[in-house]
Amino acid sequence: MRLAPYLDAERERIVATLFEWLRIPSISAHPDRAGDVRASAELCARLLTEAGLEHVQLLETPGHPAVYGDWLHAGPDAPTALVYGHHDVQPVDPLELWTSPPFEPAIVDGECRARGAIDDKGQVLYEIEAVRGLLQTESRLPVNVKFLIEGEEEVGSPNFEALLREHAERLGCDMVVVSDTGMWAPDVPSTCVGMRGLVAFDVHVRTASGDLHSGMFGGAVPNPVHLLAGIVADLHDADGRVTIPGFYDRVRPLTEVEEASLAALPFDEAAWMANAGVRRLDGEAGQSTLARIGYRPTCEVVGFGAGYTGEGIKTIVPAEGACKVTFRLVADQDPDDVTAAFRSWLEERIPDGVDVTVTPEGGVAPALTPVDHPAVGALCRAIETVWGTAPLFTREGGSGPEEALGRMLDAPVLFLGVGLPGDRLHAPNERMVMDQFWKGLLAAGELWHELVR
Repeated sequence: MRLAPYLDAERERIVATLFEWLRIPSISAHPDRAGDVRASAELCARLLTEAGLEHVQLLETPGHPAVYGDWLHAGPDAPTALVYGHHDVQPVDPLELWTSPPFEPAIVDGECRARGAIDDKGQVLYEIEAVRGLLQTESRLPVNVKFLIEGEEEVGSPNFEALLREHAERLGCDMVVVSDTGMWAPDVPSTCVGMRGLVAFDVHVRTASGDLHSGMFGGAVPNPVHLLAGIVADLHDADGRVTIPGFYDRVRPLTEVEEASLAALPFDEAAWMANAGVRRLDGEAGQSTLARIGYRPTCEVVGFGAGYTGEGIKTIVPAEGACKVTFRLVADQDPDDVTAAFRSWLEERIPDGVDVTVTPEGGVAPALTPVDHPAVGALCRAIETVWGTAPLFTREGGSGPEEALGRMLDAPVLFLGVGLPGDRLHAPNERMVMDQFWKGLLAAGELWHELVR
């Protein structure tokens, strides 16, 4: 592997660099950490410059800054790749569950433990170091490379589409490489080819001007708890399928290659249930657990509030109540279509004399890269070179800015992520398994050469 000598010579410096970055508490969700997020962006800019990238600068947004840098000397006929990642991190609560301080990184049992180790500073760093290594050992890159490292991913990327629009010409590329995902297992390499979309709603109903005495009014006035409970129950049929008309009409079936990859993934359902802390499974009938959590669209009630929930009993008929509903979407479901269908479905269930307010809480379209795209073939060859076996194809159940990247830059999205299921993303004791980190660095170096093929 072409970067193995570089890795051996630079290993200690790279670990020290990782630690330096991880010590910055760049928590984008905390307003009082804005200075730390900026400090993280500035350090990222320094790392890009030291790696040999040019035109490095912070891209300002109404929130936290992103970082840009490029190396564009491979020539006009060479492909241009944009590397996407993020330098902001999640809050650390609950702090008492950390076995070591979250911003004092340490290597324990081959793991780098710190907030941001896997999500996403560690994965961004191996992309930077791969470029640095190739420029040091080969004096050039086989492709043109651009970096865009965001500072608001952990708060939903509220300014990201505007940033892409503002800098569209600068960010133009032939493919996007994302290192913010994971693999199935250390000995089962995989690459994500899709992420689900998301639409979410806050549904508020009011049946009276104020709470009413249940003895004087109960049995004769509408009860918002009863109404909401019926709505929530009606979201799914007896087979666990979402009842919104047309919800499944545009769901793209899996290809034969994806079906084969899904069947080949080693999955211990009992262990998965134990990890989740559940004793039974539910969901869409006729679908496997893996299909339900990553390949099929879903509807979940994520919040429900109405009436009195304190100690004892308060004899009232509540005047109002609310629930929060999310839909995870897959290709080719359209968030606007699902939103319109949900509103129509809901209106049919609200009786006269009841006020309902539906507030959308953002929306993200699903992302999917065809497994037969030539760039996916290049990525698979790079992974096979390092891990020794061809990767399987997976899809992520979550949602992120990858759809906006692919849509607005009109480019396929490749996922070179090395995270593992036990990395405790967004939780105490987040980790990066260092063997995965080093392999990610090697694979990133191989990818640039494979893309030329």
